[in-house]
Amino acid sequence: MSEEIATNEQDLNEILRIRREKLAKLIADGKNPYEITRFDKTHSSKQILDTYTDPTDENYQPMVVTVAGRMTSRRIMGKASFCHILDGDGSIQLYVKRDEVGEDAYAEFKSWDIGDIIGGTGEVFRTHMGEISVKLHSIKLLSKSLLPLPEKFHGLKDIEMRYRQRYVDLIANPEVKRTFVIRSKIIKAIREYLDNRGYIEVETPILNTIAGGANARPFITHHNTLDIDMYMRIATELHLKRLIVGGFERVYEIGRQFRNEGMDLKHNPEFTTIELYQAYTDFRGMMDIVQGMYCYCADTVLGTRLLPYGDVTIDLNKWEKLSMIQAVKKYTGVDFDALTAEEAVAQCKKAGIELGVGKQTWGNALYEYFDNFVEKELVQPTFIYDYPVEVSPLAKKKPDDKRLTERFEFFINCSEMGNAFSELNDPIDQYERFAAQVAAKAQGDDEAHMMDRDYVTALEYGMPPTGGLGIGIDRMIMLFTDNQSIRDVLLFPTMKPID
Repeated sequence: MSEEIATNEQDLNEILRIRREKLAKLIADGKNPYEITRFDKTHSSKQILDTYTDPTDENYQPMVVTVAGRMTSRRIMGKASFCHILDGDGSIQLYVKRDEVGEDAYAEFKSWDIGDIIGGTGEVFRTHMGEISVKLHSIKLLSKSLLPLPEKFHGLKDIEMRYRQRYVDLIANPEVKRTFVIRSKIIKAIREYLDNRGYIEVETPILNTIAGGANARPFITHHNTLDIDMYMRIATELHLKRLIVGGFERVYEIGRQFRNEGMDLKHNPEFTTIELYQAYTDFRGMMDIVQGMYCYCADTVLGTRLLPYGDVTIDLNKWEKLSMIQAVKKYTGVDFDALTAEEAVAQCKKAGIELGVGKQTWGNALYEYFDNFVEKELVQPTFIYDYPVEVSPLAKKKPDDKRLTERFEFFINCSEMGNAFSELNDPIDQYERFAAQVAAKAQGDDEAHMMDRDYVTALEYGMPPTGGLGIGIDRMIMLFTDNQSIRDVLLFPTMKPID
């Protein structure tokens, strides 16, 4: 251990000792701050800053307020001191004068620590330096901070600390809170957009006996009473479409999904999606919903459709639409529509793409070629439609080309943001596709679908023509807040334990 680290640890231990001694004295004096159960605030920092008027203003009204927050700085100057507190809306300066709060209270205030949560009542005024502040008449310690706040956040180690201790991150970096405020507003705007169009929000099971609705590896848990293994859901699709069968015509669910897969800048094992289904429309109707929803959220939450993201500006006013075949031809020059299955597989091999066992088909070759060479080109909003049937087991086939399905994904900044189908409602076709997925799983494809006989039964009762859509909420928030990592838009991302 280096001397610098040892010194820092010694300093920290000394701080911890002193703060605990202060707490012990408070308790001994009958002033245990942890016994306080309530403190009635009247104003937040933002309310004060937004409504204060100077005495020279014709609309001037004296403001007496009660405020509370975490003390983040302090300047002690003899008989008077200044400090700043951080509350849920921002920061405000407090002016603490011995003659105003009393000698004992002032002495106690000077013994408190940065990080302590304090409250007080006083009159709002503007200092000679022009800062709106509160001159306190009374002050009170509401909670004792036993750990010092970090001075700086920088470097990989501190980034890890920010994710592991989000509560400290929010204290030390108040701007981080903006991301999560925007997240909340976007989810609210999504609900408004859909509710205004006659959609009904519903809830479906998180624990399932079959993992279905997506190509993904599930988490497995065990139900003790039933003595069966169960799967945490990987998608809400199959339950929502059962509701369409049952007579709901427009449904949606915003909820957590769980996939036992890798972690990177765009993936977390648990994440949030919205899935929605509408009877009597198709995948093109879902394109209109996507574009309308994104624009509505941008207008409502940000007030602009031009979103800065990294080194580019995403323009939500412009959405390109290309079939997968067209996109591959546009960006690589290869026309898969003119290739036989053997030629398509050979083209992939020539390009260094190895197709797995059971995937030596024209459709898989087209999809892998797109995935490897085209997705990275799609910066501005782009709909890619007409996906191969092999990778779309829940989508309806195109009437004029049975190799393809009425499915699209849309991409922004080279990232897939959502997925939509003209939903397959033929129970015989659906059963055969489930069977093909089961065969793929038997050959080692851990992400292939399971057979869901009850869902096939539901389709046998009849499901109307339906459009379905799933959007990754977390990636949407990344775009709207200019964050490059999914961990920056999750309050508590999944982390490997330190020990």
